[in-house]
Amino acid sequence: MKVIITGATGMVGEGVLMECLENKNVNEILIVNRRHFDLSHPKLKELIVPDFTKLEQYAKELTGYDACFYCAGISSVGMNESDYTKITYDTTLYFAENLVHLNPEIIFNFVTGNLTDSTEKGKVMWARVKGKTENDLMKLSLKGQYNFRPGFMKPFKKQQNVKWFFKPVVWIFPHLFPSRSLSLSEVGRAMIHSVLKGYPKQVLEIKNIRELSK
Repeated sequence: MKVIITGATGMVGEGVLMECLENKNVNEILIVNRRHFDLSHPKLKELIVPDFTKLEQYAKELTGYDACFYCAGISSVGMNESDYTKITYDTTLYFAENLVHLNPEIIFNFVTGNLTDSTEKGKVMWARVKGKTENDLMKLSLKGQYNFRPGFMKPFKKQQNVKWFFKPVVWIFPHLFPSRSLSLSEVGRAMIHSVLKGYPKQVLEIKNIRELSK
């Protein structure tokens, strides 16, 4: 399969990329980034897109793919709801709408988060916005669309994009809270399997992701 990955300069996107590079079911990967990611591999191509809401000029490069693993995102810390919505909701929906226009059979996977609010009415801003994003992605005319809600994610040892404050708990948390933890290898495999064999639910919690990864 041929896949597009966004967010490879972040921890989740990089981890999903690592799994795709190692997985024999993936033969071509296009990473779409705002800045260059310094990695070379026979499977890998890179497309620099400074503004994800201006994709028209990249139609040729974005055509011919089976799946998009949308791992781009930003922390809501210090952001107001309007700005966070523009990045998390508006940009994601625009990206998905353009990809399905270019690739009518594409599977679109979106990384949200544990405790995302599907009602869109809760008190937690980020959870409402991600809930609305999930809900409206599921309304698009996509061949398949899955929303991944991982909890704590253990990165690959060779990952570059792991925040310094995260490193002390990387090896401890999964042992203390195994039911709330996944590895990024599991997340990546689950995304690949969603394309190969599908899944009966469009919103995947931790236990669903673990099940699909097997």
